[in-house]
Amino acid sequence: MAHESVTRLRVLVVDDEKRLTDLLRLELDVEGYDVDVEQDGAGGLIRSRTDPTPDLIILDWNLPDFSGIDICQRIRAGGVTIPILMLTGHDEITDRVKALDAGVDDHLIKPFSIDELMARLRAMHRRAETFSGASGSPENAETLQVSDLTLNTRTRDVSRGDRAIHLSVKEYDLLNFLMRGAGSVLERQEIMRGVWGENFFGDDNLLDVYIRYLRQKVEQPDAPTLIHTVRGVGFILRDETT
Repeated sequence: MAHESVTRLRVLVVDDEKRLTDLLRLELDVEGYDVDVEQDGAGGLIRSRTDPTPDLIILDWNLPDFSGIDICQRIRAGGVTIPILMLTGHDEITDRVKALDAGVDDHLIKPFSIDELMARLRAMHRRAETFSGASGSPENAETLQVSDLTLNTRTRDVSRGDRAIHLSVKEYDLLNFLMRGAGSVLERQEIMRGVWGENFFGDDNLLDVYIRYLRQKVEQPDAPTLIHTVRGVGFILRDETT
């Protein structure tokens, strides 16, 4: 039993719908999670920074004091990288982009099935472990570089030449993925699975939106183009002048 308590993941649920939080607490416990519940954004923000810190956060978009977007931005501003799943009734692509830019890792439209929620949580946790395994320890820390574009996976600093590039959480994840596959054509679904998770069921037009954001920040008139579209397939990051 002691071993079980050590290995159980802790989930923080931030939602003011008591019937939903009661259901989530029950279902998550059955699935082997330890669950903490906060019914407003301020409580969720404090709990996200309090030991024992959660391994995953389920955050509602509409809260009585702050929006889930505001809370997510504040969590990320404090340097917290815990995976966050947003529960929302908003399904427009502009709303999804807003949530992802705030630092949300995935979103789920209400009403949803418990099976899908569990699948999303498992995918987020696996992805978080993959990223931490690639860059979280000194022996695996690395600097990725293509031409004069550099990404430090430990500090999350990105630069091109002498120019620092400031990226949102999801823009950074996308560039990280492209740079790890630099020189190879990456298919659209491969990128979506790698950046948004294998169980992400959103519109893949979201990828085009973020590729456009990256190009606006990474490309510059006096330097070689690095992010290339392979029509009908996906994208490749490479310097074609070398």
